[in-house]
Amino acid sequence: MQELFDALKRAAPHESTVLITGESGTGKELIARALHALGSRASGPFVAINCATLSDQLLESELFGHERGAFTSADRPKPGVMESADGGTLLLDEVNEMGLGCQAKLLRAIERREFRRVGGTRKIKVNLRVIAACNVNLEDAVAAHRFRPDLYYRLKVLSLEVPPLRSRKEAIPVLAQRFLDEVTATAHLPARRLTPEALAQLVRYEWPGNVRELRNAMESVALMTARTLIDVEDLPPNVRKVAEGAVQVPVGTRLDTAEREIIKRTLETYPSVKESARVLGIGLRTLHTKIRAYGLRDRRS
Repeated sequence: MQELFDALKRAAPHESTVLITGESGTGKELIARALHALGSRASGPFVAINCATLSDQLLESELFGHERGAFTSADRPKPGVMESADGGTLLLDEVNEMGLGCQAKLLRAIERREFRRVGGTRKIKVNLRVIAACNVNLEDAVAAHRFRPDLYYRLKVLSLEVPPLRSRKEAIPVLAQRFLDEVTATAHLPARRLTPEALAQLVRYEWPGNVRELRNAMESVALMTARTLIDVEDLPPNVRKVAEGAVQVPVGTRLDTAEREIIKRTLETYPSVKESARVLGIGLRTLHTKIRAYGLRDRRS
């Protein structure tokens, strides 16, 4: 995750287009907003459009705007998101869902920084940064002739990949508590805290819906639990039922090898070294000594 933050900081000051990839729910829009906030256009608008929610005709109108009479319901001129984002940043979310015809017009607009509204003749110039996001492999879409290769290379000047939540489990306890705090503050409820056992259970779960699923789970817990201390039994059923992972140690394994694997798996499962030491039944200083001796790296340190 630190590699992503470092790459984000390097990319933010520049004007180049950025392609953000990652599974659904990983927080790609948050990364786009961070690029905007850390860049030279932070004082300008940040405008996002989801390309998967509109037909090609409507998407073209939303992107470039339209003039009065451009189509049946166009009773007045309307600027598009490219105009609205002038001086700032435009995020094209799920850009892989855009049709080939609209892709060609988008490519031309990005390269020339000018376009015409639907039904218009006047060229409109804009000064904006374009960020695109998708949850599929665009190279596969190009190979399948569903995405223009020239647009793909134009968007992928800089690229950032957001890892799934299951591969950055050290972030789960921090995110979970943050989401709890946000929900309770908005709903004017007493603050909630998660027990160490509840945190460990959150870490064990794979989170196929990524950050979005975690946020929704914490919102449910905050609103539906009367107690201020959240335990395992208060978590959603699908999270509760995940069993603790067993460490398989074949007969004949050296004791130091087995101990190293047990410590490694415990550190991966529990939210802190202190909790890992408690579960293992050893002192905190002893655990730190063994971490160094076995060359293990605690991801929270």
